[in-house]
Amino acid sequence: MAKNSIFFGLLLIIVGVVGYLHTGMQHPTALIPAAIGVILFLCGIVVLFNANLRKHVMHVAALVALLGFGGTVAAYFHIPEVINHTAKFPDAIIAKCVTALLCLIFLILCIRSFIAARRARLAA
Repeated sequence: MAKNSIFFGLLLIIVGVVGYLHTGMQHPTALIPAAIGVILFLCGIVVLFNANLRKHVMHVAALVALLGFGGTVAAYFHIPEVINHTAKFPDAIIAKCVTALLCLIFLILCIRSFIAARRARLAA
């Protein structure tokens, strides 16, 4: 799971930095996906170097992904505005949708990993 955390962290950092640069560096809130990504990336790095903290750190990463998803999923209601070219900030809506999708995929992978770990522990 550490490699997934690093991978999704890097993807979210890219989303945030590209979004920020695309706004002409005018809107620092475009860096919110990058902040989520940095936390996920750091969680992955910590797990790689300290396996004893794996359980706790990956739960923190899952919580961050859950909060990231919860904070951005409402952007999907604004997709029709983007399609109709009536959205005030279409790039922000797209970045939020990408962030929500990445956080959801990572969260699903975390939950699957947690279930597999519990089953393995019970089987042992």
